[in-house]
Amino acid sequence: MNERCRPSKTSAGYEALIAAAARSGEEPDERRLEELRFFGQQAAADGRTLRSLVVDHLALARVAWPDVAVDAGRVLAAMQQGVEALCEGHERAQQFAVRQQEAVRREFIDDLLYGRSELGSLVERAERFGLRLSYAHAVAVAVAEGTGAYVEGDVVSRRVERAVTGRFGERSVLLTTKNGRMVCIAPGDQHEVLLSFAEQAHAAAEGGRTAIGRPHAGAGGIVHSYQEALQVLDLADRLGFAEPVLHGADLLVYPVLARDRQALADLVRTTFGALLEARGGPQPYLETFNAYFDAGCVGAQAARRLALSVRALTYRLRRIHQLTGSDPTDPEQRYRLQTAVIGARLLDWPAQSR
Repeated sequence: MNERCRPSKTSAGYEALIAAAARSGEEPDERRLEELRFFGQQAAADGRTLRSLVVDHLALARVAWPDVAVDAGRVLAAMQQGVEALCEGHERAQQFAVRQQEAVRREFIDDLLYGRSELGSLVERAERFGLRLSYAHAVAVAVAEGTGAYVEGDVVSRRVERAVTGRFGERSVLLTTKNGRMVCIAPGDQHEVLLSFAEQAHAAAEGGRTAIGRPHAGAGGIVHSYQEALQVLDLADRLGFAEPVLHGADLLVYPVLARDRQALADLVRTTFGALLEARGGPQPYLETFNAYFDAGCVGAQAARRLALSVRALTYRLRRIHQLTGSDPTDPEQRYRLQTAVIGARLLDWPAQSR
């Protein structure tokens, strides 16, 4: 066919493929099909839609259809293979673009969470994702139940992402996976986004826990909020918190206590050292303390938590008083005892006492 007759933006290889099928019934070889895939890939890179690509080549097939009698079935089969190759190339380019965009997004989020990039570059890149780093942002981190993990692109992660972005949109909200956890970054004044994320993560993973860091301004604020959320998850593991959603703002006392580990260790040893010599070790008594304080120092409720009778609980409390010289039922001694109990959990005492 004359070049002037062929529709614009079409592949000469497609025309040759039709001509070969009409002339000898020849099936397209892999070299020609790969040329068409490359053409489709380039078309996608140039911004052409798949629809226009297919329509233009169907128009070319109509113009290039041979005048002589041919085996129409062979020509149609060649046309089909050619169009499929064009579509494969176009899809290949689209998939590459998606992977490239996802890699850029993940690199940006990594730099945000770890503060690894120069501030000017970070601010410029943040604008592409709808983030204004001069404002406050907060970070939520979700962990799955047991040994489960969130994996980028898996069914659970996609379900959470679709639910959150479907409700709040993709601008100014970023979700990703990191070290088996799922992370959500949102503006600091949109706490409902993080609560929804926590709810969706819990539902999709059928359990687990989410920690929400406090809002902080600036690029460094995102790092701070992320680290705070991770610390809350670590505290939850060590202290045995059962709540599915934990807020960093509610747990600030624990990092304060843990900051001076030596003083905290001295308090724990001084208060509970005598329990090391007790029959059965200190663990039953520490569990009694935990239940008693968690129940608001209400004996009947603490007994239920421990599956004990009130009488048995009373005996344990009396025994603690005898061993330690501290009475958990005395309001004046309660604060020191409760602080020591928290310290024992933070320090994993007595397992890590040596």
